[in-house]
Amino acid sequence: MAAHHHHHHDEPTGESLIEAAAAALTHAGEQWTGMRAEVFEALVARDRPASAYDVAEDVSKARGKRVAANSVYRILDLFVATNLARRVESANAYIANPHPGCRHDCIFLICDACGRAVHIDDDKLTGALVEAAKNAGFADIRPVVELRGVCADCSSGLSG
Repeated sequence: MAAHHHHHHDEPTGESLIEAAAAALTHAGEQWTGMRAEVFEALVARDRPASAYDVAEDVSKARGKRVAANSVYRILDLFVATNLARRVESANAYIANPHPGCRHDCIFLICDACGRAVHIDDDKLTGALVEAAKNAGFADIRPVVELRGVCADCSSGLSG
């Protein structure tokens, strides 16, 4: 796997990321509907991985009427399939992909204290995992690596 550069969409309002997500979903042959936009916006607004129930609650509050979690699950599954979101497997939660136009492997660093998840890229590491899986006879490999520990913010509070 080659190294790659990401254009991060980090405007304070998140509008750039939302526009990139809409374009990526449309490019994948799917429609960017009002409900899908609301689910993505709710996901972007969270600073931690969110469950489908968390997102459904946020969208329900914004709409002023109840939104079923199973509808949100379907949309989140579509977002994962089209690279707009990533699933944090160990937490059964989702985070918005900060670079939806780039398909690559996933490495999450998850803080056991605050729940924060940081996504990092290390093509050398994930490339080795893919190669090992291919050598074991696997195909269509999508590494998702999760490392748990305590983030710098939380660990500095522990040492004081």
